[in-house]
Amino acid sequence: MSEKQKMLAGELYDPRDAQLLSERHRARLLTKAFNDTSDAQGKERKRLLSELFGAMGKGCFIEPPFHCDYGGNITLGEKVFFNFNCVILDVAEVTIGNHTMFGPGVQIYTATHPLDADERRSGLEAAKPITIGDDVWIGGGAILCPGVTIGSRTVIGAGSVVTKDIPEDVFAAGNPCRVIRTLKEETPS
Repeated sequence: MSEKQKMLAGELYDPRDAQLLSERHRARLLTKAFNDTSDAQGKERKRLLSELFGAMGKGCFIEPPFHCDYGGNITLGEKVFFNFNCVILDVAEVTIGNHTMFGPGVQIYTATHPLDADERRSGLEAAKPITIGDDVWIGGGAILCPGVTIGSRTVIGAGSVVTKDIPEDVFAAGNPCRVIRTLKEETPS
């Protein structure tokens, strides 16, 4: 397996691999170009993001500055909104549903490192994918940790650290993030 294949499979991989270095460099150039655009350059912003992301639905809007590792591992549904200063470490796949909004300074981390110090010293790392449903709102400054899934129509409070899956239709907040209340009551059958 190539280092990229290992990375995408969630196995330990070497981030210093030439192909991965090249792909991260490409993403840095595209995000720098995007971040250097003005509000009047909407078409250029869209072009750069279309080139950066693996897939992007219609009507997405990202406020610069925005940063990511690869870009190609990010899939955005329709009408996704990112406010200023968001970061996605897309070492693994990041899938974001339709009509999902991110407050300023949200950080999405798929990258992880071995807990064992000797393994960490080797420089190898791993990743776990993140999935976010439709109509989700992630409050400013929230951090999403590797491997989490956030269900559709859920709201994550500002400053939360999401370390475990959060179900659909809830308000969750805190560090670590936990369900505070249900947003939609189930109808009796």
